[in-house]
Amino acid sequence: MSQSPILRRCVACKKVLDRKYLLKVTRDFQNGVVLSEGMGRSAYLCPTESCFEEALKRKRLQKALRCDIHSSVFNMLQKQLNTCIDSDSEA
Repeated sequence: MSQSPILRRCVACKKVLDRKYLLKVTRDFQNGVVLSEGMGRSAYLCPTESCFEEALKRKRLQKALRCDIHSSVFNMLQKQLNTCIDSDSEA
């Protein structure tokens, strides 16, 4: 019996996808805002440059997580996005 995929919505483009294809940003109750880990309020983002730019421009992550996000988190997200894009172009 196969399990159905766990679906999440991108905060930028509003597409519903399996969560394993999205980048996860979490407002952790202990560590603040973290990427791909932690427990707490989460927001998901497609691993595309257009969704990242839209989320940055319109403050979609801040609204979804209901908190301010430090620029270092966006820098880490940009690096993770670049590695996702690089791995996709190699495949």
